[in-house]
Amino acid sequence: MSQYQPRQVQTTTLANGLEIVTEKMPSVRSVAVGIWIASGSRLESGKERGIAHFLEHMLFKGTPSRNAEQIARAMDSIGGQLDAFTAKEMVSYNTKVVDEHLPIAWDVLSDMLLNPLFDESELEKEKGVILEELKMEFDNPEYQAHELFTKGVWKNHGLGQSIIGTRKTIQEFDRGMLVDYHARIYGPANMVVTAAGSLEHEEVVKLVESRLGSLPPGKKLPKLKAPSLAAPLQFKNKRLQQAHVYLGAPSYPIGHEKRFVVYVLNTILGGGMSSRLFQNIRERQGLAYAVMSELMAYRDNGYLAVYAGTSPQSVRRVVESVMEEFRSLKQELVSQEELRRAKEYLKGSLLLSLESTNSRMSNLARQQMFFGRFATMEELIASVESVTAEEVQELARENFQPEKLSLTVLGKTDGQEFGREVLAC
Repeated sequence: MSQYQPRQVQTTTLANGLEIVTEKMPSVRSVAVGIWIASGSRLESGKERGIAHFLEHMLFKGTPSRNAEQIARAMDSIGGQLDAFTAKEMVSYNTKVVDEHLPIAWDVLSDMLLNPLFDESELEKEKGVILEELKMEFDNPEYQAHELFTKGVWKNHGLGQSIIGTRKTIQEFDRGMLVDYHARIYGPANMVVTAAGSLEHEEVVKLVESRLGSLPPGKKLPKLKAPSLAAPLQFKNKRLQQAHVYLGAPSYPIGHEKRFVVYVLNTILGGGMSSRLFQNIRERQGLAYAVMSELMAYRDNGYLAVYAGTSPQSVRRVVESVMEEFRSLKQELVSQEELRRAKEYLKGSLLLSLESTNSRMSNLARQQMFFGRFATMEELIASVESVTAEEVQELARENFQPEKLSLTVLGKTDGQEFGREVLAC
């Protein structure tokens, strides 16, 4: 008998191609529903850079039946949450309410998606809001370092550009551009609806079909152009108290067969307080407060990046310490104890991430959009458990090659700029 509660997932595809995926969670009273667009900033170029994010903002600014304040009041009056975000390969509009209020929440959410006014005066005001958002991000040096790093790695490709766009593109967006983009992208061919919580699948399908069932299918997004990776060394001098260091290596796409090996390696390297980087750089040497590794996985590409914020005079020591861990993972098998700890960390994180209706609704969307199927908890746990120490070492040897590594340092480097010889491993 399985130790994991089976998930009650159902899928329906409407006549126009719109996919609806739900998960019933009998022990809760809330329900989360989201409309997911399989597009994001990576497909933008030229004058459209930042348009997916800008349009996301504008969908909250009114429809023929509700202005922006009425949208907010409609959700507040039922104690609901309404949110959205733009990523590099998706846009999400979602809501969470008590189950009895789902019809009202869906009416608001679908109205926003189908009938945005794109009012000229609201558009001009929102330009100011997003320009302030851009300023806020660029007052954050860690954000700046991350943007510089990704721009260097994915040079001249959408994955390397800012989701927000540039000051110039934001200022030049107009109503015609938004209407055209909305008509091209926001159709069932590029859309998934997911819901999780206290629900009945058939009722959700009826709600969705009542508003989105008559939409024409629309055209599928153009085939993605896979990026080629660069491996730059970038030093940008800036008057900051800390130097912000990003050091990384190529990884695999989100659906790659070796992705679970990558998850385990990333956890061992910098995925928690017991990780090698945290224990070495922070606990033993006291060189950084924040140090971690992260995975950036996309449909056709991926990257593993290490981040640390350190004093300018410690930049080289931090880089050398990261390289020590890269070399160790290449030269020695991880112990069974460390491998077990990483697996338990991953399994625990996975289980904890699925405790809310919001997280399950998001999980359904990602599985449907990137894999086209639902993976059970048993499958995921088995995939984590199947990873061996030999596979982790093989992965490290394949990707931690000096010529493949990228380094970005933002801040006062105190003349510590150095060459690729420091990245020898």
